[in-house]
Amino acid sequence: MQKTSIWAALLGVEKTTVHHVDTCPETGVLLARVTPHKSLRNRCGICSRRCSRYDRGEGPRRWRTLDLGTTETYLVAHAPRVRCPEHGVIVAAVPWARHQAGHTRDFDQQVSWLATQCSKSAVTVLMRIAWRTVGSIINRVWKDTAKTFDPFADLKRIGIDEISYKRGHKYITVVVDHDSGRLIWASPGRDKATLRKFFDALGEERSAQITHVSADAANWIATVVAERCPQAVRVADPFHVVQWATGALDEERRASWNRARKAAEENEPARGRGRPPKDAPERPDSQKATKLKNSRYALWKNPEDLTVKQKVKLDWIVQTDPRLGRAYYLKEGLRTIFRLPHADAVVALDKWVSWARRCRIPAFVKLQKSIVKHREAILASIEHGLSNGRIESMNTKIRLITRVAFGFKAPEALIGLAMLSLGGRKPVLPGRG
Repeated sequence: MQKTSIWAALLGVEKTTVHHVDTCPETGVLLARVTPHKSLRNRCGICSRRCSRYDRGEGPRRWRTLDLGTTETYLVAHAPRVRCPEHGVIVAAVPWARHQAGHTRDFDQQVSWLATQCSKSAVTVLMRIAWRTVGSIINRVWKDTAKTFDPFADLKRIGIDEISYKRGHKYITVVVDHDSGRLIWASPGRDKATLRKFFDALGEERSAQITHVSADAANWIATVVAERCPQAVRVADPFHVVQWATGALDEERRASWNRARKAAEENEPARGRGRPPKDAPERPDSQKATKLKNSRYALWKNPEDLTVKQKVKLDWIVQTDPRLGRAYYLKEGLRTIFRLPHADAVVALDKWVSWARRCRIPAFVKLQKSIVKHREAILASIEHGLSNGRIESMNTKIRLITRVAFGFKAPEALIGLAMLSLGGRKPVLPGRG
């Protein structure tokens, strides 16, 4: 093998001639002077179309490539400009790097692989680059990866949700394929305009092929889904529905606690100045307020998950505060409906609505109106066995990625890292895939 071929293999470049390799005396880095093969010269940096040369550019440029051993290595070549009929005067393409990138393709590929597998400090120390540079690399690697496959192929059942990625109400809207479990689309924002971008990318023909859409009860999601794919069955997420009931139960618990506190203050006799003695007996109403304050988890948890102490507290609540006990049974009744067969669930849901409507607990009277409004979507989740469970699992993974991606300048880098990690197209190490 010739010397130039050996250097080309070591540097990981193709269709490139290696002319000379030496060490920079000032910095000690390795500099490899290269030129593209004749067939790849004078091509547009964006469309790779052969063009007429405009000038020689601003002199030699450097591209960071993978280290050789422990030595930092750069490719050095002239960067002439060409005149493209479509893009005008632009820097000519080179086979070893993307347009306007200061790193080679192999370098980008290794950084993106490390970012999906390692910690932030491991990537930056090993590759000797700043974390914001990692974000830029991930962004362009994902853009290139997205061109190589169709994320919307055979898309039938989708789930839509949003996740917060930064303080100040910064959200990302995510779309997941229920059948493959892949993250297929994500974009900054949480509104109708953001979701319409997804359906614009999907297209009218494929939007018409969507059969099921699961989501929470957000109006902006329901509006766009009804507008772009009205034939799809809209499915309410059971977790969010039960969460509504849990919120109503907690509202009633706080109301009961405040009533007990107020009763304790009204019945407490006048006392002197200063703190009461340590051995002073606590009034019964005050004891009730304290127990109600600390009963949140006994009321929230599923009956099968209660500890012995929590079961005792729950029995005490049912006996001493029938109204709060009734609110607890309403919450559990709604949760039980999602375990029933569809035919039984239809009857049970109507009975639950009737019960909540006349329960005289304001939080549940208000809740039953929301249940009636979303009745069809709730029953559809039972009939088709769909929920946002996959999306909630995906959101948990994205939250972990968000912690890793802290410090990226723009959300596009975070989205690129999430898509590379969860979109079914994970990067591979150079020379291994």
